[in-house]
Amino acid sequence: MLYWLGEILTELYGPFRLLRSHAILIIIGLYLGFAMTFALLPRMWRRLPADQGRAHAAQAGGAVGKPTGAGVVFISVFVLVSLLVVPLAPAQLAMLVMPFLVMLAGYLDDRSATPWSEYRKGMIDLALALVAAVLLAGYNGLVIWLPFTNAVIELSFWVYVVLGTLILWTSINSTNCSDGVDGLSGSLVMLGLISLGVIMYFVVGHAAVSRYLLLPHNATGAKWAIMAFTMVGCLAAYLWYNAYPSRVLMGDAGSRALGFFVGVSVMNTGNPFLIFIISTVLLVNGGAGLVKVALLRFLRIRVLHNTRFPLHDHLRENRSWSNAQVLVKFAIIQLLITFGLFGAFLKIR
Repeated sequence: MLYWLGEILTELYGPFRLLRSHAILIIIGLYLGFAMTFALLPRMWRRLPADQGRAHAAQAGGAVGKPTGAGVVFISVFVLVSLLVVPLAPAQLAMLVMPFLVMLAGYLDDRSATPWSEYRKGMIDLALALVAAVLLAGYNGLVIWLPFTNAVIELSFWVYVVLGTLILWTSINSTNCSDGVDGLSGSLVMLGLISLGVIMYFVVGHAAVSRYLLLPHNATGAKWAIMAFTMVGCLAAYLWYNAYPSRVLMGDAGSRALGFFVGVSVMNTGNPFLIFIISTVLLVNGGAGLVKVALLRFLRIRVLHNTRFPLHDHLRENRSWSNAQVLVKFAIIQLLITFGLFGAFLKIR
């Protein structure tokens, strides 16, 4: 909305042309998302459901009774601010609707007196991921670029859809499984979104830079970057209240929607393998547990039987790490991986 308003008002007063700058819109989205979430969240959490604790989760008793489902607040703010600051095309509009639906499904689980079964939540996640992958295939095209080579590959429609669905579903559930330590999941997602926003704005979204790096240019990269940094602003405000000792929890409403948006952002970079760079710790911490459970339940294969998942529970219970140690050390590991592999992915081609 602001972008189009800038086009109209520029004729009346020249400085309004700044509203057509994607960099300015990134700043507005980030700060407006932060301010609105910061102001609304404490006013709304009295209306949020109380956390019931997670079965088999370490130190779950500390969360019982706290307001949860805060994702319904900051994801709603994200959608509203994005409508204001993003020059919306059908692709961006669709990807505002989809995370809202993922959030809504998570919130219904948060407020349910009887928590939904893993299979029910998994099938809902799969259905929403499939719809989103089909939409992305239609809007973005089917071209991807690979690490360590200058090859650009055009996938068939259904290969792209299967790949996109897998990445989205995995990102949703890895992020959700990592949500068990104050500030952990939100902080790791925020680091990932900052990295993705930089890639979409300065790398694949910039014609000259993408050409220099032998990458396919994404003409809408700046729009996706605005959305990514708007989410960063909303998430930063949530983390203000979720820092240890937390006063409010994001619940499935937040963790699943955040995981979904990370997956969408990865697909929009044109390189699905980036999920292993920007979400490494999330994938190991939460995703490895999903693999362990799946192998045991469906194939009767026992792996890592001496390691508890999510991994943060193992470290707290078996290595006596405090919540603060888990958060800081996991964030440091993620930063080291991101900076180390990011350069390699882009330059070794």
